[in-house]
Amino acid sequence: MSKIKIVQIGMGPLGLKIAEFIAQRPGLKTVAAVDTGPEIIGKSLRSFSSSLNADIIITGDLDKALETRPDVAVLATVSDIKRITGQIKSIVREGIPVVSTCEELSFPFDTAPGLAAEIDAAARENGVAVVGTGVNPGFLMDALPAFMTSVCQHVERIKVKRYQDASSRRIPFQDKIGAGLSPEGFEAARKKGTLRHVGLTESVHFIAGRLGWKLERTEDIISPVFATADISLPSRTIKKGDAAGVRQVGRGFMNGQARVELVFQAAVGEPESYDEIEVIGTPGFVSRIGGGVNGDTATCAITVNAINSVIHALPGLRTMADIPMTSYSEYR
Repeated sequence: MSKIKIVQIGMGPLGLKIAEFIAQRPGLKTVAAVDTGPEIIGKSLRSFSSSLNADIIITGDLDKALETRPDVAVLATVSDIKRITGQIKSIVREGIPVVSTCEELSFPFDTAPGLAAEIDAAARENGVAVVGTGVNPGFLMDALPAFMTSVCQHVERIKVKRYQDASSRRIPFQDKIGAGLSPEGFEAARKKGTLRHVGLTESVHFIAGRLGWKLERTEDIISPVFATADISLPSRTIKKGDAAGVRQVGRGFMNGQARVELVFQAAVGEPESYDEIEVIGTPGFVSRIGGGVNGDTATCAITVNAINSVIHALPGLRTMADIPMTSYSEYR
């Protein structure tokens, strides 16, 4: 069987780890790599990892990369749908399906309906699928809890908790959660909108949409997690009293009651990491993953594992509920 050819767009820490995961699967092959960073354009993938192809040179020219006629594009550039829409349209007009790590792309139909319709129309017109995925959003706080309700006769509420010790996470993630900021700096970043876990509201809408719930409103509340002692990391020093991370709570309301509640807390030095799903219904149950799921590894893995599903999905902007079920695949 011939290998699935992949063009990768976005060669930051996630993109490079995705490239390494692709290189480990016998049936996959990266044929082109794109990035806009002047410091890495012109470098080979091998210069970043000994497991990668020395013949693949990172280019800033997306059109040139698409001339390799890939079977699928892996898009790991930005988190917001506004900036990624143009990138997606450039790819799908060449008849190439897209799997992306863009958080807001995971379920944008309520939060960005105009852009979602634009992407959907472009994908349908060119006969390919587009999907946004990742560990969260894309799996742990939306697709997985929604799927778990398959065994329920009735569901009253869903609560999901994701607690993470961010000490070992990549530097951009630590930056995103405000690790090391003073209380004043945290508040300024919160007001600016640069400090948050992107995709929590999309996850709320995903769950509600799957369960047929019509939400009257949502909320997304962000607060700091303060360091109780000085913390020293290779990337930064966090002083006692400064922010070690973020706590974010997303809720979806029906008839004045929170039917969906998602709690995301990520902080350097968080004492316990875990992922927990509670379904209040018939039957009701709690499922807990002790130690939690490593976000960086899982996001890269689910992106790679979704490739075959996206290739075979119906055309249009899809979600993880629409494409054929993903699972680990050796792609042999």
